[in-house]
Amino acid sequence: MENEVSQIAEAVEEAPEEVAPGRAMRVAAALKAKGGDEFAKPGSIIEIKFVKGESLSLTASRLLALMILTAGGDAWEDRPHRIRKADIRRGHKGNERITDMLQELHRTLFAVDDKSWRGKKATLLFSLISRSREETEEEGGEAGWIEWEFTPDARKLIQASETYAVLNRQAVLGFRSNYALRLYELGALRLHRRQATWRGDMQALRAALGIPPEVYTDFAQLRRKVLEKAKSEIDQLAHFRVEWREIRQGRTVTELEFRFDPKGPPEVIETVDELDRHSAGRQARREGAVDSISVGQGAIAAPRKAVTSGKPLEETFPNGSLRFGNDDLLAIGRQYGGGWDVDLIANGFRTHMGERLEKLRGAKLVAAWKGFCEGWFNRRGRP
Repeated sequence: MENEVSQIAEAVEEAPEEVAPGRAMRVAAALKAKGGDEFAKPGSIIEIKFVKGESLSLTASRLLALMILTAGGDAWEDRPHRIRKADIRRGHKGNERITDMLQELHRTLFAVDDKSWRGKKATLLFSLISRSREETEEEGGEAGWIEWEFTPDARKLIQASETYAVLNRQAVLGFRSNYALRLYELGALRLHRRQATWRGDMQALRAALGIPPEVYTDFAQLRRKVLEKAKSEIDQLAHFRVEWREIRQGRTVTELEFRFDPKGPPEVIETVDELDRHSAGRQARREGAVDSISVGQGAIAAPRKAVTSGKPLEETFPNGSLRFGNDDLLAIGRQYGGGWDVDLIANGFRTHMGERLEKLRGAKLVAAWKGFCEGWFNRRGRP
């Protein structure tokens, strides 16, 4: 996923210096133009710290994600952005009102290191949203549109961000734990770095995931209520898996190191299937209590677009070279394979999948091939 976005970013790397937005916003603009469920969230917003004792609720975090998706590459500009309230409700099944989520975004404070007017070290406090308007005349109060503007300080952070995470809309709106969503964003931000890890002490962990200082003070409880639940959700809904290592001094856990690894093709197929299922029964499926609960379309009714010429890939994976008559699969290999010979990757894909390859067609074949190319590049680097 991020390999494709890296290539998009490289394509605009030669842009003139006077172009104002950083790499994150240029990638966000390209992804929005491409369409589909993937969007870029600036690393500066993912790694921003809450004021001590504050954090966003799950519903407000989802709304913020939708706002960033909707604003796309224009999020840094001094202008209003708009979204249909119906699009927010499609990804939110709780009873909280949109008004409550907006108010939470307005009042939640964030902190960044800054300099005072005297050049001294200082802490800058600000919120992300400066103003918003919610249409309320429609019947039921949940129709119509909302309009908002990011604060100047938020826009400055967004504009300057050179790092980004490529997130999936369906995954973001599928999480039931706010800590899982935060760790998912953190993992997506680091996934394709030379070392796809995050390491920090317990204070840094709480800051990164927005865990209030007064809750889960016992590590065994934090492991059970936060880490294990977050891992199970991420492993089910994300395009990567997460593991962690506990670093101890004596019997006390002093640091944690998280590792994020791309999923292989079979797991990617399972993730695609899960995101297409209704959220009802998801926890039971995660725990292995039921086989499946499927009621057609998933929780988010947004079209999934693969990197294709527009024709569905209904044929099985070819036995010969991808360079002759397989333009869609060839394009995916070139975009995600990190410069490796596409036919070499294809041979590895056939060996890895074995007899399962004969059953793959359409979106599942695209997802499996794409995931394998990503994993090939992630394990081997550039040729």
